[in-house]
Amino acid sequence: MIAIDWGSSSLRAYRLDTAGVVVEQKRSDRGVQACDGNFAATLAPLIADWNDADIMLCGMIGSRDGWFEQPYQDCPTGIDGLAAAMVPVEVPEFPRRRLWFVPGVADRNSTEVPDVMRGEETQACALLDLLRQGTHLLCLPGTHSKWITVRDGKIVSIATAMTGETYAVMRRHSVLGKLMGKDDSRFDAYAFDAGLRRSADASGLLHHLFGVRTLGLFGQFSEAALPSYLSGLLIGHEVRASGLFSRTPRPAQVHLIGNERLIDAYARTLVALGVGVQRHSENLAAHGMHRLSKALILAS
Repeated sequence: MIAIDWGSSSLRAYRLDTAGVVVEQKRSDRGVQACDGNFAATLAPLIADWNDADIMLCGMIGSRDGWFEQPYQDCPTGIDGLAAAMVPVEVPEFPRRRLWFVPGVADRNSTEVPDVMRGEETQACALLDLLRQGTHLLCLPGTHSKWITVRDGKIVSIATAMTGETYAVMRRHSVLGKLMGKDDSRFDAYAFDAGLRRSADASGLLHHLFGVRTLGLFGQFSEAALPSYLSGLLIGHEVRASGLFSRTPRPAQVHLIGNERLIDAYARTLVALGVGVQRHSENLAAHGMHRLSKALILAS
């Protein structure tokens, strides 16, 4: 099968064998926002030499701004519920092939304000068979970080933190960024840990953010170190606000899913706060789609 993880800013294509092993993969920077609605013309050349009959797609490609909008499935839901909501789509650009779009997931019960996700549920599906007993917490860091609670193999709640987007806005479009260097690749562990410690202080995030400026003004951190301080501050606030420490019993570990750089930062934060971590690759989306395809076959 072909599995397509198509987000706002990138497109990842995977070819899997019948056992779910990735045998080939490709990547494009033409995410949903860069396609101008030309989704078939974007996908066709990328997978032109893959002749598999079925194509499964997840992520923002199934959103209101995507190819074919898919409704949200309400929590609690799992592999069977998501698979049952999927229907095949046929388009002229892919004759004799079916396209299956994974629906998003909505949490309308945890608070008065609903929460949603598209794409992350598919990554979670790769783990649901392993998390059939008890309650587990998954964290998917990113532009909009997701905290997913899984209970007995089903997704039961979602909480989103706009940590990555807030970092980008503060870094590039606020007074804070004027004191920082342009290089985001350098990680300063001392500055990150200082930001993490600051997140535990009273007075709140808005006050703490202004402190990033004053630390730069008075030379307590260099322009190269300030981005790491800001990152530690924001991630620290996110983790503390996640509800992790108010749970009874408190989870012994958090499952982290994403790219290595982000996982490193979140793992550093969680371990410093006394919580264990289990790391998983961001390529879990491909394995989640393979698991959903098996459920579709069983249901047919």
